[in-house]
Amino acid sequence: MRSHAQRDARAEQGLAWARAQLSRPALALRPLAGDASFRRYFRLEDGPSSWVLMDAPPEREDSTPFLDVTLRLRSAGLHAPRIDAADTKGGFLLLEDLGDQLLREVLTANSADHWFAELLDLLAQLATTVAVDGLATYDRPRLQAELELFPEWYLGRHKNIQLSCSQLDLWEDLATRLMVSAEAQPQAFVHRDFHSCNLLVLPDGQLAVIDYQDAVLGPLSYDLASLLWDRYISWPRNRIEAWSETFRQRAAPSFDPAGWQRAVDWMGLQRNLKIVGIFARLHHRDGKTGYLDLIPRFWGYVRETLKRYEDFHAFDQLLEELACAP
Repeated sequence: MRSHAQRDARAEQGLAWARAQLSRPALALRPLAGDASFRRYFRLEDGPSSWVLMDAPPEREDSTPFLDVTLRLRSAGLHAPRIDAADTKGGFLLLEDLGDQLLREVLTANSADHWFAELLDLLAQLATTVAVDGLATYDRPRLQAELELFPEWYLGRHKNIQLSCSQLDLWEDLATRLMVSAEAQPQAFVHRDFHSCNLLVLPDGQLAVIDYQDAVLGPLSYDLASLLWDRYISWPRNRIEAWSETFRQRAAPSFDPAGWQRAVDWMGLQRNLKIVGIFARLHHRDGKTGYLDLIPRFWGYVRETLKRYEDFHAFDQLLEELACAP
């Protein structure tokens, strides 16, 4: 990992670059929250004017996908930050400041119906209006690689559990079923991390999308599953099913309703197994210990779905026997 002095040097370098781009020598810099990647964000202020500086170290992060997807979203009329300047070689982007109001901070059980009306509209727009030509595909090798994070990093590294041959057969059967289900869905624009911390509420009440640089062409239900099985708030089953059906009617009306709900559930299972593995990897490989505290919620999501479908009862029983809960 980079030293504190090196991180400060990057910040100073980015500030100098932004001052030159904006011709504002008095511009001041203030750190903002980062994310699970190596990117960092700063607010740049000069009196009442402000911008956001993205620091994406080029040896760690490629900022060109962010530029590409931003153009796709804005061309579709969606709210994504305007890019005022970019230095992809140096790893700095100067972005429109969309404020600090995360959807997470206002999305509650009482406000959910209001916000989900907006969210499902936004998801339908993403799926039906954003150009997908040239995007990477969420194909079987990518889905498989993500699923393997669970046995490798959570079971193997975090819990020190190595699956036997017969246990691996159960895992591979589950993984294959999830991948086949994902491939059978309509393929559309996928944000890949569509949840309440990657959506900003603008002053006019509309929603803006951020953290979309990993977008792909993939299963229609993926972003919906990301939203329904959120990092910070869990929804009762009746609401999950109602919102799933509303989205089906808007984005996939020819899809059988029962089959659609199963596809959504199984997509959520794939994503939540991946997330448990990623959080374990962030802890053990990257030293980001705070993510371990988030595992129990996603573990609960995984076990609830395994119990819901007879196809997965054997694997659910295996997890019970392994006593590998967080």
